[in-house]
Amino acid sequence: MKRFEGKVVFITGVARGQGREHAVRFAAEGASIIGIDICSDLPSVWYPLATEADLAETTRRIEEVGGASVLKVADVRDRRAMREVVKEGVERFGRLDVICANAGTYSPSPTEWMSDDAWDETIDINLSGVFRTVRAGLKPMMERGEGGSIVITSSTAGLKGFYGSPSYCAAKHGVVGFMKSLALEMAPHQIRVNCVHPTSVDTPMIRNAIFPTLVAPEKGQDATWEDAEDFLRPQQPMGIATIAPRDISNAIMWLSSDEARYITGVSLAVDGGAMLK
Repeated sequence: MKRFEGKVVFITGVARGQGREHAVRFAAEGASIIGIDICSDLPSVWYPLATEADLAETTRRIEEVGGASVLKVADVRDRRAMREVVKEGVERFGRLDVICANAGTYSPSPTEWMSDDAWDETIDINLSGVFRTVRAGLKPMMERGEGGSIVITSSTAGLKGFYGSPSYCAAKHGVVGFMKSLALEMAPHQIRVNCVHPTSVDTPMIRNAIFPTLVAPEKGQDATWEDAEDFLRPQQPMGIATIAPRDISNAIMWLSSDEARYITGVSLAVDGGAMLK
């Protein structure tokens, strides 16, 4: 029996990276997927975001492992759009069991140079977007009365400070407080709420042309991904530069399974030991 046979999972930021990995892995374990992604670039984000072609590829990969999905273009800042997608998915699949609040952006800038618009954009997506994601799926999960799991993707930046990332750290710390409060609210409904805290994950959020120039500024435009790895590797005592999206999927799927049926309100670091330093 597959671990999530007959279950339904709602995932934000599903078009690529961690979100795609979560969707395909859950589908391979028997789940149907409801998902959204903004599929457009944003003013304050300096790397390219996912596209509608990426979203279509996620759909293809879900089907490839025998899964079914309702994937739409929507913004986590748009509560109405998300509710419509969840409504369509629940009408098709009949239920909702897991919410993965995965969507997020990374726009580092020291406070003295950060604009109000850049701050607001990060907070609206990475913090308020998590709240709206939960609100979009909470009612059908509660009404069914069979419990469930909500997993929020925070970061090691939600457990400690990161130089030059004030809005990102503020948002990722903020979702931890939200998680703890929500876990208390949902406990009587047997809905568990937890956070995962990845260290650097090998996705387009950092594997792009710009990130190496930020962490190896002395090399300027000649900085390479190898330079970025040299910067990242010392941050993990286990000697790795990054972890893979599947490492986060493993944690999320475990937290959402019956194996973790009494685990709620926790912050689970998947970090190669980064929080020990």
